[in-house]
Amino acid sequence: MKPRLSFEEHVEMGRALASMRDEVQKRWIQLENAYPRSGQQGVPAKKLEAAFNALETARTELDHLMFQEHPEEGTTKVYYPDAEDRIRFR
Repeated sequence: MKPRLSFEEHVEMGRALASMRDEVQKRWIQLENAYPRSGQQGVPAKKLEAAFNALETARTELDHLMFQEHPEEGTTKVYYPDAEDRIRFR
């Protein structure tokens, strides 16, 4: 059996994924405001939308796993941390 993430690893993963989600959403909106949403010029924004949705799905599934593996420590703040607890991109 493969080793599972420790609770601390879940916390780190949650902060990182939440931050990535925020950054992808910011860039997706930036592209939607700069280029047409349809045709070839709309493809990059659609790809970022797909990445955003994939990150959301991963966070949801990891949240479920974290609660299964660490029920005594688990909290929704692990994969859905407050804004001030997320990693900042420059």
